[in-house]
Amino acid sequence: MGFRVFCLYLALLALSLEPQNLKSEELTCNPNDLRAMAGFSNCLESAIAGWNSTVFPDCCSWSGITCDNSTVSGRRVVGFLQNIEIIDLSNNDFVGSINNKGSLPGTLFQLKNLSELNLQGNRISGPLSNGIGNLSNLVKMDISSNLISGVLPDIFGSLARLEHFSAMSNSFTGHLPNSLVNSPSLQMLNLSNNSLSGPINLNCSAMKNLVSLGLAGNLFLGPIPDGLSSCRGLKALNLARNNLGGELPNNFKNLKSLTQLSLSNTSLSNILSALRILQHCRNLSMLVLSRNFLDKQIPNDASLEFKNLNSLILANCQLRGPIPQWLSRCHKLQLLDLSRNHLGGNIPSWFGKFDSLFYLDLSNNSLKGEIPKSLTELQSLISGNITIEEPVSSFPFQLVQQGRPTLTYRQISSFRPTLDLSYNNLQGPIWPDFWNLKRLHVLNLKGNNLSGPIPNNLSGMRDLEKLDLSHNKLSGEIPRSMVNLSFVSTLDVSYNHLCGEIPKGGQFDTFPSTSFEGNNGLCRAEYCTCQSEQTFIRKKKTTIIGLPFEIGAATGFVLTVNYCFLSR
Repeated sequence: MGFRVFCLYLALLALSLEPQNLKSEELTCNPNDLRAMAGFSNCLESAIAGWNSTVFPDCCSWSGITCDNSTVSGRRVVGFLQNIEIIDLSNNDFVGSINNKGSLPGTLFQLKNLSELNLQGNRISGPLSNGIGNLSNLVKMDISSNLISGVLPDIFGSLARLEHFSAMSNSFTGHLPNSLVNSPSLQMLNLSNNSLSGPINLNCSAMKNLVSLGLAGNLFLGPIPDGLSSCRGLKALNLARNNLGGELPNNFKNLKSLTQLSLSNTSLSNILSALRILQHCRNLSMLVLSRNFLDKQIPNDASLEFKNLNSLILANCQLRGPIPQWLSRCHKLQLLDLSRNHLGGNIPSWFGKFDSLFYLDLSNNSLKGEIPKSLTELQSLISGNITIEEPVSSFPFQLVQQGRPTLTYRQISSFRPTLDLSYNNLQGPIWPDFWNLKRLHVLNLKGNNLSGPIPNNLSGMRDLEKLDLSHNKLSGEIPRSMVNLSFVSTLDVSYNHLCGEIPKGGQFDTFPSTSFEGNNGLCRAEYCTCQSEQTFIRKKKTTIIGLPFEIGAATGFVLTVNYCFLSR
């Protein structure tokens, strides 16, 4: 919320205070009201003509101010700025009911010229007032992220100019009101993260201007309605996390304008049919189908083609089989998440040909073989020159780590450049060429069978924030040059076969001991005398060679003592 809006709220609050007993001849308007109006005026970037308490001490004479006829304590301001068009009270701590104006002024629904109302990010509770229907010139209303409950009132027929309505992340229940699903003016409708139920019964023949529809995270039942295919102007559709199911309707191929689609966690079946239908949506750029098609074979149909796809999230579906060849023709891919499946075989070398790919998550699969060296040639992670096409509206993407959703991003640009190959069966070395990826922020190779040393020149990955090489079979010393990774906040090399002294300086002084545990040859210089790898090996060999001599000497000593005792 802006400073001016805060001042507006203080002004409204001040106007509700009890008047003081003053003689009417001292001031024409009540002094509390004068201070409130003067304070609000001082908050404005451009002053309102005539709003000057020094020159015009009677605030009832100011333009746009309406007072009552009280003369006991000064006339009270009962209305002002009747022609106000935008009210933004978002992201505050307003508490109370929107129905009885516990936190909002009672005159809110009398502002006939109001075109934009933003109340998102507060703690407003109770049902949504029917008084909203009085705001006949309203074009945009956002009441998201509050505690508003009850059913959506059937008043949208009175809002003939409403284009943008967002009420996501509240506690609304019941069915979609008839006036809402027949609104001809609506362009963006977002009701995600509520408890709405019943069928999704949008009348697309009436809603000809609908561009973005978000109904994720509700209790809608039944199959995915094929009537949605009649919303020909639809660009963004999010139906994730509902009780839907069945197969994707065949007539979804008619959604030629569709660019973003999320159907994750909707119990969809028949992945091959879904992909064959969606490839006809030629403008499709973002596709999220996670937690569907459980335990099926990932399609390897050579005819599948998604020329404009830049984001594909097909995670946590327990899909089997190799990474399909048809993905190699998705040349615009920027973000690919195939994590938490049962994919096998090798990681294809053609991933390195994706010039725009900056986020690749293949974790928690059964991939084997070496890490393809072509991954060190990803141009977007070398140069960082990425042009990202953002969603047309709020389109949440969830990151899943350790089996739980941890972060939700609403823009692709919020994703950190990442290469996550953790929890597979990968073997071989960590290529020194990884130093080329100077724009990479996260490198996760945890839980594989990688061997050999940690390359010395990983220190050239100047933007690296997180490096996880734990639970592998890496050997040798930790390169001292890695203290130059000044942006690394998380480092884990635990449970390998590393030895020698843990480097000191830089970020290494902040890493906990758990980052290095499970390496019997590693130590910190302040706690023990560390040996280099070669010294450690020589010492180990010397110990093994001298062991028989030590055992023989000990045995001879025991026998001698016993002989002397028996002789006596």
